[in-house]
Amino acid sequence: MKMLNPQRRARLERRMVGSTNRWRFPSKPFSGDLLGLSQRCKALSVDLDEALKNPDRLCVSQIQKIFSETSKNKPVQSREADVILECLGSRWELHQPQLFQSETLSKLYLMALAQSTKRPTKELESLLRAQLPGKIKERPPTRKMIISLKINDPVVTKVAFAMALKSLYLSQVEMNVNDVLAVLASAHVLQFSSLFQRCVAVMMKGLTPSTIKSFYLAGCKYKEEQLTTACEKWLEMNLVPLVGTQIHLRKIPQELLHRVLRSPRLFTFNEFHLLKTLLLWVFLQLNPKVQTVPVQETVLAFFTSFSRKYSFLDQDTGQSLVPLFLCLRLHGIIKGKNLEELRHINFFPESWLIRVTANHYHALESGGDMAHVKDLTTQAVRFGLLFNQEYTTHSEVIAIYGFFFEIKGVRHDTTSYSFYMQRVRHSDVVCEHGPVSLRAERLVKYEIRAQTLVDGQWQEFRTNQITQKFGFSKPSCKSHALKIHTVGLPIYASFSFIFPMS
Repeated sequence: MKMLNPQRRARLERRMVGSTNRWRFPSKPFSGDLLGLSQRCKALSVDLDEALKNPDRLCVSQIQKIFSETSKNKPVQSREADVILECLGSRWELHQPQLFQSETLSKLYLMALAQSTKRPTKELESLLRAQLPGKIKERPPTRKMIISLKINDPVVTKVAFAMALKSLYLSQVEMNVNDVLAVLASAHVLQFSSLFQRCVAVMMKGLTPSTIKSFYLAGCKYKEEQLTTACEKWLEMNLVPLVGTQIHLRKIPQELLHRVLRSPRLFTFNEFHLLKTLLLWVFLQLNPKVQTVPVQETVLAFFTSFSRKYSFLDQDTGQSLVPLFLCLRLHGIIKGKNLEELRHINFFPESWLIRVTANHYHALESGGDMAHVKDLTTQAVRFGLLFNQEYTTHSEVIAIYGFFFEIKGVRHDTTSYSFYMQRVRHSDVVCEHGPVSLRAERLVKYEIRAQTLVDGQWQEFRTNQITQKFGFSKPSCKSHALKIHTVGLPIYASFSFIFPMS
């Protein structure tokens, strides 16, 4: 006698139900065994007929599983509908196997079944037995049920609801970004989990400056963490280079903006660029009638018009915005011209600007040492390169406390890139008037990070936090190179560094 293989033997293990020796396959929690269902209700001291009147006490998900298995990839036979759904001022004809994909409609149907017959158990037995393979070829006649669903969510539209019901019958219903929010709301009302997750996937791939707000708020409303996290990650990369150049910046909720500003992954070209983006956001909040992005001079003139007695952030209008601006690393604004602009508009409290100026003075006096900065992750001076498809090389020169560095990205082939920074002599670059350090070496602690989006998922590459002495000649003039392989574009490359005490 041949032994059963381990998988088959495990599948046929007996499972006790209620007080009898009835058994069924563990791999199918509820395989259409109505006697087993009845025994389960007895074991739980639940009356089956009463349970039908309150479907939450029944395992509706188990009944749904039977119908989803039998209806999967099978065309709907041309027969009369079993159920009429009254909703949104229309009547929708549905069939039982498809209806049971929705938990909401399943519960409504079971409650209607309990109320319309004296023997709901018999009706349910007949209904479920018809789904068992090889049992009953002809479906027994059942009475047509009428169920009603009231929807209070204003996001749900009749067109979107129709698409959701269509998805009960077709696994792939075409859905564009303009429809997806209303379809998501419909799927939530119907408790149609597979459709809900398809909507989430479409939204995650469809994030743009015009959709980021509505998609993020939908994720918060339906507690869909996967969606809210995707919105945060997308905005961390695109706040400065993309959203910050469009009128859609106005729509970004303050709570989301605060979370993004606190993130160590936030991409920016430099700290002053991030500050300009944030000032523009405040300007657009206070000027709702403005419909085009103003030039920077207009924004600065607006804040200059406020009372000079107190800084903007000290006034009633600005106090609620202080947490946003505390996320900025103002010590990363190095150029004297930019610092002068900050003083002129009277936006920050005087104490903030005095502290920044004092830190710069002490750093220059001590040969560049940043005594005021300790943590690379939260306090580093940060710069960024946006590496687009047209680049084979892309670089910028940074001047800080008399030291000059070039941050650079190089494309080696269609999917291979490297990013690094190197020290350069002041005589080799064209720069504005400013201090020049004659020190032969400069101790630097740095990290290089690159991020890109591929098929809706963010790829992240990074070096360790490295401490290195930079000289003028090779190999000491060049940092460790971050080498990556990816098909994603653009690539957001961030360079974070501090000058430790040397």
